[in-house]
Amino acid sequence: MITQPVSVLPGVGEKRQQVLASLGIFTIEDLLTYYPFRYEDIQERNLLEINDQEKVTLKGVVVSAPVVSRFGYKKSRMQFRMMQEHAVFNVSFFNQSYLKDKVEVGEDIAVYGKWDAKRKSLAGMKILASKQEEDFAPIYHVTKAIRQTTLIELIKVAFEKFGNQIEENLPNHLIEKYRLMPRNEAVRAMHFPKDPKENQLAKRRVVFEEFFMFQMKMQGLKQKEHSEKNGISVLYDVERLKNFTQSLPFELTEAQKRVTNEICRDLRSPRHMQRLLQGDVGSGKTVVAAIALYATMTAGFQGALMVPTEILAQQHLESLNQLFDPLEVSIALLTGSTKARDRRAILTGLANGEIDIIVGTHALIQKDVEFSNLGLVITDEQHRFGVNQRKVLREKGWHPDVLFMTATPIPRTLAITAYGEMDVSIIDEMPAGRIPVKTSWISQKQFDSTLDWAQAELKKGHQMYVICPLIEESEALDVKNATEIYEHLAAYYAPDYKVSLLHGKMKNAEKETIMEEFKDAGSQILVSTTVIEVGVNVPNATVMFIIDADRFGLAQLHQLRGRVGRGSDASYCILVANPKNEMGKERMKIMTETNNGFVLSEKDLELRGPGEVFGFRQSGLPQFLIADLVNDANILEVARDEAMAVWQIKDWQILPEFSSLAKVVQPDAGETYFD
Repeated sequence: MITQPVSVLPGVGEKRQQVLASLGIFTIEDLLTYYPFRYEDIQERNLLEINDQEKVTLKGVVVSAPVVSRFGYKKSRMQFRMMQEHAVFNVSFFNQSYLKDKVEVGEDIAVYGKWDAKRKSLAGMKILASKQEEDFAPIYHVTKAIRQTTLIELIKVAFEKFGNQIEENLPNHLIEKYRLMPRNEAVRAMHFPKDPKENQLAKRRVVFEEFFMFQMKMQGLKQKEHSEKNGISVLYDVERLKNFTQSLPFELTEAQKRVTNEICRDLRSPRHMQRLLQGDVGSGKTVVAAIALYATMTAGFQGALMVPTEILAQQHLESLNQLFDPLEVSIALLTGSTKARDRRAILTGLANGEIDIIVGTHALIQKDVEFSNLGLVITDEQHRFGVNQRKVLREKGWHPDVLFMTATPIPRTLAITAYGEMDVSIIDEMPAGRIPVKTSWISQKQFDSTLDWAQAELKKGHQMYVICPLIEESEALDVKNATEIYEHLAAYYAPDYKVSLLHGKMKNAEKETIMEEFKDAGSQILVSTTVIEVGVNVPNATVMFIIDADRFGLAQLHQLRGRVGRGSDASYCILVANPKNEMGKERMKIMTETNNGFVLSEKDLELRGPGEVFGFRQSGLPQFLIADLVNDANILEVARDEAMAVWQIKDWQILPEFSSLAKVVQPDAGETYFD
């Protein structure tokens, strides 16, 4: 059976079983689907056609006996000379002295290694069989405890013994529709392809399978979340909601109206809402959240808004109070800094229903926080919270509707994977009258001369942010730190302007004092780390310097830039950076060319990969073995559409065509991606 442990294979004792387990290989099927992460071209090449530092296979005659010299602790170098046609070159192998017996003068030999054109020498990696059957070799992720050759031998044995037990798991109509290779052939061709073309066909099949299986689980989770029995109907007062939206001091954009309608439809529906609201910095998500919270309140339910920082929580409270004034809405704030006496009063108000809306940080998910009738949960900048934190807040009520908000524009492929079980609403339009922020890129040397230009903005009564990546000096990174910049600016602008310093190591009360002072124009320049990235609103700030901007991702730079340009005056963002490579230069260049967060996020995905788009690794993304979210984006789209189509077939699990698929896609299988 393919599900047997790898220990049934000859040569796999207890020790090797442990080594394989460390690679995630426990069963025969795990071993057969442990695919190479790349392939090396080992076809024999001619000296005249190869480039410096290229990995190549060179065949020739050994013209000098191998000499092994030892140095350091257990280190060795084996050297000999080879001749190809009339050209002689050196070959060296480090720490592989056991290969000496394979090198004989006068014999033909093929060596795979890296070519050094200046020295006319080959740094050998492996000696190949003189008659090479394949033109390229699979390379696997291994540890020091197991060699590539050992792993390949185990896979060969496993395939010979169990290859005929590899079952097809895709429905026939998909295999025919997309001309996919059968699964057993694809598994073989991933490890032992006849040629590169066969390997490409196998990879295409495996990528589709990975994406399709994942999307089947996501769509299953979506069906479960949307089931009629699983939600509540928030039957809000339509007239009161209309009056509220008409009383707002501004006209909603068409995009805001569209997403508000989508959310309101979900609220009224008995199905459980699980919706992601994406909107660029300044697109007006807070107003949409306020409308949803007000609708919930008119139906007799409570609403909760959870945000990642106390500064943002305080700001949301102020925004909601302004929007709801003079309506009778009871709003409270609960954070880690809330005093014990106030906290007790808030907990009582939530439990007895006196408080309609609660705004808070992760303090909202503590055990003693209980609601009378929670109907809607909104999490802002939701990727800052772990899955379990979001889940705990949802469980504070009886299946409350859930709205996730983010100002981090997420590329479509990442939205489909990270939030595949959710419905997505996008605010893709900015409010009228908003002036785009002008972005420039300067070198470190130009910083002081640009400060003279910035002084003209300060003279107009405007304010300025200066953002730094680190708080204290680090020997590991040549990065200007906040303290050093603060001291430099304080001296530079003294005595005309006050400079403040804000960073993450300060206590919350101290941060709030500094932020309040800046908001009230008590200080004109705020030097800060990325604490101010999310949500801080000071319309009078028109200039932002970002020091060592190449240390940040595009999405994070865009978030930071969104802190200026919030008023009616022209605003400026100056990126101070000396990028060391082409990718760094490309990122600075694109920041100056567009203010569209979605364009930037797509570029960030292309340049830096999916794990970095959110600015950190905890992004809820699954780890695919072969599939690549950037290069295989079109296959992901197709796989999602096909998975949706399968889930629309009534009781597909009991139909003969889907019997093998039903075994793989268990009802709750998708949940493991998020816990």
